[in-house]
Amino acid sequence: MNPAGYAWLRESLRLSAFPLRRAAIVQPVTRIEQVGENLAVPPNIAPAPDDQLGHLLFALKHEGVNLAILAQALPQIPASILEAELERTPNGIYIRKACFLYEAFTKEKLNQHSPVRGAFVPLFDPDLYVTMPGERNSRWRVEFNGIGTFAYCATVERTPEIAALLERDILARTQDFMQGLPSEMMDRAINWAYLHETQDSFAIEKESPSDDKARKFIQLLRQAHERIPLSEDYLVHLQNATISNPFDMATAFRHEQNYLASGLQGAAGVTYVPPEPDLCRELMGQLIALGNGAPARIDPLVAAGIISFGFVFLHPFMDGNGRLSRFLIHQTLCRAGALENGLLLPVSVAMKHEERLYLETLQQFSRPAREFWDVRWIDQGQYSFDFTGAAEIYRFWDATPCVRFTLEMAKRALEVELHEEMIFLERYDQVMRTVNETYDVRGSDLASLVMMCLTNNGTVSKTRRKQYQYSVQPEVFDYIEQVTQALLSRT
Repeated sequence: MNPAGYAWLRESLRLSAFPLRRAAIVQPVTRIEQVGENLAVPPNIAPAPDDQLGHLLFALKHEGVNLAILAQALPQIPASILEAELERTPNGIYIRKACFLYEAFTKEKLNQHSPVRGAFVPLFDPDLYVTMPGERNSRWRVEFNGIGTFAYCATVERTPEIAALLERDILARTQDFMQGLPSEMMDRAINWAYLHETQDSFAIEKESPSDDKARKFIQLLRQAHERIPLSEDYLVHLQNATISNPFDMATAFRHEQNYLASGLQGAAGVTYVPPEPDLCRELMGQLIALGNGAPARIDPLVAAGIISFGFVFLHPFMDGNGRLSRFLIHQTLCRAGALENGLLLPVSVAMKHEERLYLETLQQFSRPAREFWDVRWIDQGQYSFDFTGAAEIYRFWDATPCVRFTLEMAKRALEVELHEEMIFLERYDQVMRTVNETYDVRGSDLASLVMMCLTNNGTVSKTRRKQYQYSVQPEVFDYIEQVTQALLSRT
C-alpha cells in the first residue's frame, strides 16, 4: 500500500513529524473513504508518486492542515512549481493556501501572474477545527484562523466527542449549580473545592503538601480570580510559591536541559525531553501571548486545555511544572470571566480519579517527541541530549486529545465531584442535627465522628471509639452509626 498526502510527504521527504492518526493510503477503493484508521484513496485520484506539490495539495484538500509537516515540506518545493500551478488555477483554494503558507514559512515572495480574486477562505475549516477569529491576508485572500501564530500554533479538531462536550456548556452549568445552593452551602462547597483541588494536584505529583504548602497553593488558586496577565515574572513567582526547596526556586525560565524519567536506569528511563532552553524560552513567549488573548476569543475550556498542556510540554522550569500547568486551567477560566465570585471547578480532583487517562493523554505527545532525542547516559543522573528532529514538533502541535481530556475532566468535576460533595454535606448536616437533638456532645468531637462515619460507610471504627472514649458516651457512637446507616440506606 502506497502512502498519499501527508503520509507521503512525511515518508518521502523524511520530515520530523509525529505519526499520523489518520494516514492516507492508496487502496483498491472507488472513492475516498475512511477504512479502519486510515483514509483510503482510489489509485486514479492519488497524486503521482513523485509529485510533491500534488501530494501537498491533496493533503490540504482531504486531510486538513498539519502545520508541522507543511512548515518542513513547503520550503523543499521549488517556487517555480508553485508559481506554475498558481498560473494554471489562479483562484484555486488549495494552491492559494499553499502559496500563503510558503511565503509565511520561507519569508520569500512568490510571483503572481495576476491578482488573486474571490472570497476570503479560512486556512482551517471551522466545521473541522476549533478556530479563533482570523487575520486576513489580502494578497492570497486567505484568513489565518489558527489558535496561535506562525511562531506557535495548536490545532484542535472538532471531533464528535469534543463537539458534544462543548454543547454541554459546562461552565454555565457550573455557575447555575453553585448559585442555586444556599449561600452557606455554597461557601462550604467552594472551600471544599479549594482544599481538595490543592491536595489532589499535589497527589498527582506523588506529594502530600504540608499545611504551609497547602495554604500557599490555596492562596494561588484564589489569586487566579485577580486575572493577572501571564508573564515570565508572574510564572516565576507562581513557581516559587509552589515548591519549598530553595535550590529549585527559579529566577527565570530554564537555561539548562531538563527531562522526565521513570524508574529505569540509564537513557531508557528518560521518558520525555522538552525543547532545548533557547527554543523553550521562545515558545513560552508565544504561549504567554496566547494565554493572555485566547480565553476571550475561543471557548475558555478549550483555551485552558491548550495553555495547561502546552505549558507542561514546554516544561519551562526545572521543578513545579505539573502543579503550575493545572493552576493555569483555573487562571485561564478566571481570565475569561467564566467563573466568578470565587468559584472553582475542581478539575485536579477529577484528574486524580482519572490518573491513568491523564497519563495516557500526556503520553500522546511525550512518547513521539521522545523519538526525536538521542539520549546517552554519562554518569549517575547525567545525560547528553542530542535533538535529531525539527522545532516544528513543539511549535505546531495537535492539542485535540488534551482539549478533549480537559473538557471531560471539567464535566466530571461538575457532575461527579461537586455533586457528590453536596450530597455529603447534606448528609453530614442531617446526621449532626439528628444526633444533637438527642445527645449533648462537644461540637468538634461530633463533627469529626460524623465525618469519619460517613466516609467509612456508616461505621465508627474501634480506633475512633477508643480515641473519643473519655469525651463521648458509648451509646452516642452507636446512635451515630444508626442514624448514618439509615440515611445511607435511603439512597
